[in-house]
Amino acid sequence: MDPSALSPAPSSDVPFDGLTPECVLDAIESVGLWPDGRLLALNSYENRVYQIGIDGDAPIVAKFYRPARWSDAAILEEHAFVETLASREIPAVPAHAIGGRTLHHHAGFRFSIFERRGGRAPELEDRDTLTWLGRFLGRIHAIGALTPYDARPALDIASFGREPSTYVLDHDFVPADLRSAYQTVVGLALEAIEQAFERAGDVAQIRLHGDCHGGNVLWTDAGPHFVDFDDSRMGPAIQDLWMLLPAGRAEQARALGDLLAGYEDFCDFDSRELYLVEALRTLRLIHYSAWLARRWHDPAFPAAFPWFNTQRYWEDRVLELREQVAVMTEPPLWPV
Repeated sequence: MDPSALSPAPSSDVPFDGLTPECVLDAIESVGLWPDGRLLALNSYENRVYQIGIDGDAPIVAKFYRPARWSDAAILEEHAFVETLASREIPAVPAHAIGGRTLHHHAGFRFSIFERRGGRAPELEDRDTLTWLGRFLGRIHAIGALTPYDARPALDIASFGREPSTYVLDHDFVPADLRSAYQTVVGLALEAIEQAFERAGDVAQIRLHGDCHGGNVLWTDAGPHFVDFDDSRMGPAIQDLWMLLPAGRAEQARALGDLLAGYEDFCDFDSRELYLVEALRTLRLIHYSAWLARRWHDPAFPAAFPWFNTQRYWEDRVLELREQVAVMTEPPLWPV
């Protein structure tokens, strides 16, 4: 990760310790909105997100960004990308500009305001739903390919594989009796990932949603809208497609066909990226363990993920990576 993408380190090991309900409401008042006292914490671990009632108006959603994660420049790049998508009538939810700014500061915290949008999880087993999603992802990627990010990093083997696996080992998260097994299997996994990227060749790097799973797509009768571009970064287009695929190789091939049937109405797809599906899945698994480890000092994480860092957890990770090493030797979902 580019060091310039990081904001200064927080002064406390408990990053949101000072973000009391009073602080949240004061922050909203600081940008000229008047809360009516209703405050509902929404499901979020990386940041803190609240639905807040506004006197005489519709409720809003406020996102308070985790300290030391992104620089202001990186957050504003994401805001600009999503605003561009919305301006092209792509159903993404941009940050509100208040006083000409989408990023605000209060009491040492940075926050943004969003329109509250409802919806339900998409029915990813429905073929028409997948095609509909594919059309919008094709439009998102067509715009994402126009210009690169400058302040945001890329999804690559170093930042999602080598560095995270080194982190959990160097900080003694892996139990001593599993350390050798984890070290060996993660080394084999990284070799297989490198080989997959070599087979894919020089695929295009574009601005992505970055975390496009079913939980970040809300569905209404009017169709989908995409939320939470917080993990947006540069990477291959397939990153925004593979997380929408079901389990099972045959089912994945069918679902990918449905997604691409809509996607290629608006954006060409390089079939060489199919070599990367399992490699990207493996990088996500490696990165996820380190993400939990890095956040373990945040009291919300031990409460929400009590199974992390147990003997069973790391035994399962070793087995999971062994399975991924085997899967990465299989041919891609379709002939390339």
